Amino acid sequence: MYLRHSTRRKDGKTHTYWRLVRSVRRNGKVSQETVAQLGELDKHGRANARDLALTMTGRNSGQRELFEEPQASQTVAIRLDRVRVERGRAFGDVWLGHTLWRALELDTLCKRLMPPGREVVPWPAIAEILAIARLCEPSSELHVAEDWFRKTALDDMLDVPSEHLDDNRLYRALDVLLPHKESFEKHLKQRYGELFKLDYDLLLYDVTSTYFEGLCAANPQAQRGYSRDHRSDCKQVCIALVVTRDGMPLGYEVFAGNRTDVTTVEEIVETMEVRFGVAQRIWVMDRGMTSADNIEWLQKTRRRYLIGTPKSELKRWRAAIVETKDWQKVREGLEVKLIPS
Repeated sequence: MYLRHSTRRKDGKTHTYWRLVRSVRRNGKVSQETVAQLGELDKHGRANARDLALTMTGRNSGQRELFEEPQASQTVAIRLDRVRVERGRAFGDVWLGHTLWRALELDTLCKRLMPPGREVVPWPAIAEILAIARLCEPSSELHVAEDWFRKTALDDMLDVPSEHLDDNRLYRALDVLLPHKESFEKHLKQRYGELFKLDYDLLLYDVTSTYFEGLCAANPQAQRGYSRDHRSDCKQVCIALVVTRDGMPLGYEVFAGNRTDVTTVEEIVETMEVRFGVAQRIWVMDRGMTSADNIEWLQKTRRRYLIGTPKSELKRWRAAIVETKDWQKVREGLEVKLIPS
């Protein structure tokens, strides 16, 4: 991956837009694919990007400027008939994951929460492998153990031989990690704030579901309910996720599969406040969370919120919304209108 920029003229001014791109090969041809649009970055933004890179990589010198022009290329003659590749492995993406893991100080946290025991491979190393695999190639633990891991350089980076990694060890690691869920969430909230200068004045809350193939007799939370995956024939659980305005996850809870979204609001708000403290933040939720009881509770407890209006009630304000006057521009592409209710 690398950075590219393009310039556009708008309203008589020249704007420079940055984007992150990667090279992909399709049908024998290499093309560029945009990974993320970074928008305009001024000198201050570039300086912040450089400082963040230094912080995350732990390098105090020798770091090239993120946006400096490439140095003059040098040509080296290579005899292809005398070169061969042995055991080629992916390195760049897993190195990035390893760097992020250390930048978030998750290596230190895992060693404190899961001290070494009799296991052949330390649980902190297994936890890092699971996280990096989820970042680089989301797939099952079986695929990670039997295929993905041996094709990467993680065995050398973490000193974990591929023959010591199997799907049972990966699945067991999830059971080891689960009791420390709140410790991980509190630690990540602090590190997110230190690295990325995040604020938590606005939180977005939503619920999704995941289903299981099987009876799930040992899991009381696995129930049949509204399936977002259109698999009403399978049992499921509901996953409630809270994220910041930047999309960074703050915390999650798992509810029974037959629980409706509207019944989770009070519990999730109080749970997050107990875990991270009470603050004058704004809760943003879709219309699936709207009910008279929830609105009354939010107002009675003086919590600030932005919540979607049910479609059945929108007709009450249809005329006012259609009216073109009184709309106020907040920023480019966004206008709002206050309608008394």
